[in-house]
Amino acid sequence: MEHLDQLFPGGPRFYYDDSHFPPGTDTFLLGAFPSLRPGERVCDLGCGCGLLGLLLLAREPSLHVTGVELQPEAAALAEKTAAANGLEDRLVCLRADLRDASHLSQAGSFDLCVANPPYFPVGSGAPASGDARRSARSEETATLEQVCAAAARLLRWGGRFALCFRPERLTDLLCTLRQQGLEPKRLRLVEARAGRAPSLVLAEARRGGRPGLQLEAPLVLTGADGQPTADYNAAYFRHMEDKP
Repeated sequence: MEHLDQLFPGGPRFYYDDSHFPPGTDTFLLGAFPSLRPGERVCDLGCGCGLLGLLLLAREPSLHVTGVELQPEAAALAEKTAAANGLEDRLVCLRADLRDASHLSQAGSFDLCVANPPYFPVGSGAPASGDARRSARSEETATLEQVCAAAARLLRWGGRFALCFRPERLTDLLCTLRQQGLEPKRLRLVEARAGRAPSLVLAEARRGGRPGLQLEAPLVLTGADGQPTADYNAAYFRHMEDKP
């Protein structure tokens, strides 16, 4: 079923569908992770319904975000989201396969690439129902290596690639980034509560960057009092809820 939601009262609206991979905490945390500079060109690899690009634009309205999406139903939702916010010139969806360079933008076109890629190799992880959910969860249509290769091609020299991934595949992530010429520069683990095993990793790499990884303090979602932390609330724009 299709839904229309809002980031915060009076803020940007977005479409999503329950039959596809619905918006989750991973996307919101990734949307808050990269540093953004005015006027940057951003590519969202596997953009789904376009929510991640909208989150970045909510933080920095001068960005120009190009999403790449293979699933036509998801791409249609991304286009509806852009139209609902009058962002057709800043939130564009390219209906293409990120594995096919001939259908992507020119090499070196972007300052920042972002991705919430499939987390599991085919045949591993918890099974997901439906073709759209399976392709979002497992590497049926794009492997980690293929996503990183697309980012490396699309980024300018010195451009950044920010993504989220599973902690148990951290070695795969770091090795693949470096193999594709994307040097890991920032890493932040996400914990549901302080001291618990991480459930997510946020990473940023730089094309052609020098070795040197900054390991940031864990991002804790829930405090000792059981309430959401300031970082968690900020990712969901809850500081905007009380504004007139």
